[in-house]
Amino acid sequence: MEWQPCTDEYEKLVIRMSTPRVVIDNAVCSTATIVKVDSGRKHGILLDAVQVLSDLNLSIKKAYISSDGRWFMDVFHVTDQNGNKLTDQSVLNYIEQSLGGIHNGSANVLNGLTTLELTGTDRVGLLSEVFAVLAEQQCDVVNAKVWTHNGRIASLIYVKDSSSGTLIEDSLRIKTIEARLRNVLKGDNDIRSAKTSFTNAVVHTERRLHQMMYADRDYQRNPIFKFTSDIPVVTVQNWAERGYSVVNVQCKDRIKLLFDVVCNLTDMEYVVFHGTAKTTVDQAYLEFYIRHKDGTPISSEPERHRVIQCLQAAVERRAFEGVMLELCTEDRQGLLAEVMRTFRENGLNVTRAEISTIGDRTSNVFYVTDAIGYPADPKLIESVRQKVGLSHLKVKELALVCHEKAEREDEAVGVGGAVLLCLGSLVRRNLYNLGLIKSCS
Repeated sequence: MEWQPCTDEYEKLVIRMSTPRVVIDNAVCSTATIVKVDSGRKHGILLDAVQVLSDLNLSIKKAYISSDGRWFMDVFHVTDQNGNKLTDQSVLNYIEQSLGGIHNGSANVLNGLTTLELTGTDRVGLLSEVFAVLAEQQCDVVNAKVWTHNGRIASLIYVKDSSSGTLIEDSLRIKTIEARLRNVLKGDNDIRSAKTSFTNAVVHTERRLHQMMYADRDYQRNPIFKFTSDIPVVTVQNWAERGYSVVNVQCKDRIKLLFDVVCNLTDMEYVVFHGTAKTTVDQAYLEFYIRHKDGTPISSEPERHRVIQCLQAAVERRAFEGVMLELCTEDRQGLLAEVMRTFRENGLNVTRAEISTIGDRTSNVFYVTDAIGYPADPKLIESVRQKVGLSHLKVKELALVCHEKAEREDEAVGVGGAVLLCLGSLVRRNLYNLGLIKSCS
């Protein structure tokens, strides 16, 4: 009689082999919680693991990545945003369950909402026009994230119908909104690259933003102005004896840094076989041994240069210099359009935005600079706060870097002088976009 394996037992074995094994240890290290993940290797699983930790806004102090044949092991040293070990059992259980299911994929899904994707040329007042169109078209913005980099903008906006509170599914209405927004994004000179689209697909917001900016080739565009010395240092070399390309990234440490770098390597179709990440007080050092999905290393100088550009862009997209403002108030139709119009009329440029609504309350974070990227005048910020509401709009974080040129220009007295300065900055920015003046840093 021919022996046949028990189907149930075989299926259980396959499940055990493919399901990640997660161990969380708070005893080994005195300064961080250790999270270990062992699993069968597949493309993108490292990103899925890092994504779980990043979505909880955990700080990854160290990481060790190793892949041996068809198996991989990751070890993460994590803390909360205050630098403390994780002690909340519900958080530890969530991490264990989420990492244990990463083979099934994960996404921060917002059910019952229509997703609007926008890319185009950034300019002062653009978001004011976008949210004005949505308000006019009876679309309530429930959640949104906006990134800008190198003069480009990418945004995912989650909306619902104002009257019914449900998905927007009418095809004619969707086409009308898309056309209106495309005209806003085009402005006077962005006819080819402005894009708008509605989707009900399941997406991870921040990963999708990286993909949109990568597809928009923001990494190839020259920055309009850069007033920072914190430019990421990226090197790429080939280790011919072992068939790897070795990528090193050194930059200022921050939350979600590892996610941003791994996300872009994954979307560029590279596989990380080995890697380390370590941080000091404010610096991060990342090293990855990578190959293409077909097992070959980086093969040309143009490709090496593109990887450097893309990883620098991945790090810079989330960085900011300016003022972080938080708006917490009762939600109502047209609120965002009004606030953004106030920013625009006072010469404030929104470089990043995170918008969320829970029930009848809205909690929004805006990162703002003046029209050309300098830290905004504190007097101007206070003027804007008074117009929006001092109890609603609060300053959460000021710029860490003050530039001599900005300080000299800030000597203009009163809010009126600051407004004139912003208008002058806006003119200079427009002249730069037209190629009539050169960047001044």
